[in-house]
Amino acid sequence: MLNRRVVEIDGSAVVCHGHYGRPLVAFPSEDGEAWDWEQRGMVDAIAPLLEEGKVKLYCVPSFDRESWTRRDLPLEERARRHGHYEWWLLTKLVPFVQADSHTHELLAAGASFGAYHAANVCLKRADLFPLAICLSGVYDVSVQGGGERADAVYFNNPMDYVANLKGDHLDWLRGQASLLLVCGQGQWEDTTGALESTKRFGSLLAEKGIRHDVDLWGHDVPHDWPSWRRQLAHHLPRFV
Repeated sequence: MLNRRVVEIDGSAVVCHGHYGRPLVAFPSEDGEAWDWEQRGMVDAIAPLLEEGKVKLYCVPSFDRESWTRRDLPLEERARRHGHYEWWLLTKLVPFVQADSHTHELLAAGASFGAYHAANVCLKRADLFPLAICLSGVYDVSVQGGGERADAVYFNNPMDYVANLKGDHLDWLRGQASLLLVCGQGQWEDTTGALESTKRFGSLLAEKGIRHDVDLWGHDVPHDWPSWRRQLAHHLPRFV
């Protein structure tokens, strides 16, 4: 099982794969669990990289059910709750991964709503996550519903805060962050909003001069795990 370990970090299980290599933090899709990447074949898709010691994989759980997908709460409260997840990522998970992999910088990756998480953590903490691999993502949290919107939503909504980046911080991000936006053009990529959001977010990153690539796959490539397995296996080798 590719040096599989399950580690509890401050009460949350993280599934780790690999023995050496560049650390990759894998976010599950919406409401997902730490074992989703394993069960959906994403780990097998990059097995050669794990076996060769080129990458170490850290699969984390989501906190979506208590934050973004809590439809009974206003969007602003959901964003505030997301802050608890971000705190866990930055103060608990990151130090563990850094010590376990003997390096400071981590990669982030995710599919569907996991792509949002990867992009958001890269743009907010590019000192720790300088690269995000984002598969079939939607980068505007307004898709999660309406209600009150204030600072918590704004500072966790890439389509909002990237639009207003300027000055020294933007210059720093231009030199530090890099995002890969991948999306198919097949079934469900339109109804989920992923295809349109990928195009819009790519255009916004281009407008701001933030390093990124947009890779649109064919009309036979749906919004689903088989697509994401192929896309991850295709792109990850050049980053590790």
